[in-house]
Amino acid sequence: MNPFQHDRKARAASSRPPLWVWPTAGGAVALAAAILLEQFRPRRGTGPANLWPGGHESASSMLQVVTTSSVTVATLSLSVTVVTLQLASQQFSPRLLRRYAHDPVLKAVLTVLLTTLVFALATLSFMRSGEALPVVSLFLASVLGVASLAAVLGFLNHIIRRLRVDSMMLDTHRETSDAIRRRHPARDAPSAHVPDPEPARGAVVRARRSGFLRLTDARALVACARRGDTFVRIGVRPGDLIVAGNPVAVVWPRDPADGTPAPGADGTAEEIEDALETGFERTPDQDVAFGFRQLEDIAVKAMSPGINDPVTACTAVGHMADLLVRLASRRLGDIPHEDEDGIVRVVVPDRDLRYYLDLACGQLRRYSSGEPSVLAALLRMLRDLAAAVHREGGEGGGADAAEVRRAAELIMDTMDSSVGPADAAQVHDLNGRVLAALEGRLLDAYADRSGETRSV
Repeated sequence: MNPFQHDRKARAASSRPPLWVWPTAGGAVALAAAILLEQFRPRRGTGPANLWPGGHESASSMLQVVTTSSVTVATLSLSVTVVTLQLASQQFSPRLLRRYAHDPVLKAVLTVLLTTLVFALATLSFMRSGEALPVVSLFLASVLGVASLAAVLGFLNHIIRRLRVDSMMLDTHRETSDAIRRRHPARDAPSAHVPDPEPARGAVVRARRSGFLRLTDARALVACARRGDTFVRIGVRPGDLIVAGNPVAVVWPRDPADGTPAPGADGTAEEIEDALETGFERTPDQDVAFGFRQLEDIAVKAMSPGINDPVTACTAVGHMADLLVRLASRRLGDIPHEDEDGIVRVVVPDRDLRYYLDLACGQLRRYSSGEPSVLAALLRMLRDLAAAVHREGGEGGGADAAEVRRAAELIMDTMDSSVGPADAAQVHDLNGRVLAALEGRLLDAYADRSGETRSV
């Protein structure tokens, strides 16, 4: 894994242009093209004149139809988008709105519509009675009109697919899986020795601005630490909310005699703070927990009294189960970054397994304490994770196994007394199968046919 390459990709993704850039650029290009093509007016009887066989009246009518249709269709597209945003916010999660704001299909459709509108209006303004027709412009305007219709049909098909909650969860799942692969090294990857100096002897770097930490530029941090021959420990993780004045890093100078941090350093606070990109919302590029947050939001919203959809909640838990299994094969926690000489210059913190388990189970187990199907889904998720932990950690599973046991115990403690005996027995049965998976007894762990689960 090359963390510096990921930093470049993440920074590029976070700097994607806003919604209005593409349509505005398309409109400017359309206006310039209309001005240039307006000068090309071949006489009748020549080859290019056959591009538009009609006269002035039919040309004006066509341009008016294209202009009116473009405005109508653009209004329809924006209305559908607003309804989609409202539905996604109320029914699923307000954190999903970011996905629609950066939707390339929406940007492309609005670009085509605005390009068509500007080109048709400009061409219509150049129509003069008694002069030869700008046949190339007329032909291109008719083609753009058809392209606008095709774009809207494609947009409606796209938005219908995106409105399905299963599609939203799948997109979030894929996005988070990519972030896990890029962010966390494999469990068996070589690990550098990380110095552990006394915090009191380091120089504290404080945040100059507030916001969510979106990106940590490891390349810039390593370069800064190398120039000053320092060791930097970042104190915030992607996704953390930072308030101006809060400590975000500690810097120590390195002792050139033995290569270990030595006390007393001022550091280059501005360079370090500039390497921490903040914003008004979280982004998934380096923030793996943000994907879990969105899936948990969907599950919790599905269990609200106004929606009451346990099946959607169980499906969201299934997506989180796969992500947790992926995390089980990765090394979590602090991420060290070395310079060209192999010296650890920067350590960036990250979340451990307990954090992800609390995030995936915490709210949902409390809101679903009286719904055994969702509690069973959470235990099936822990069973899948337990099997992965046993596979990765061997007999006993170590600290990760203890975290899985803790999460299962919390679920059992949360189950409401109103759950009937038969349903409660199913939940207790799955809890036992979680423990069986931790012990490596996979056939016993998966030999059940209760609810929506795999069976043998």
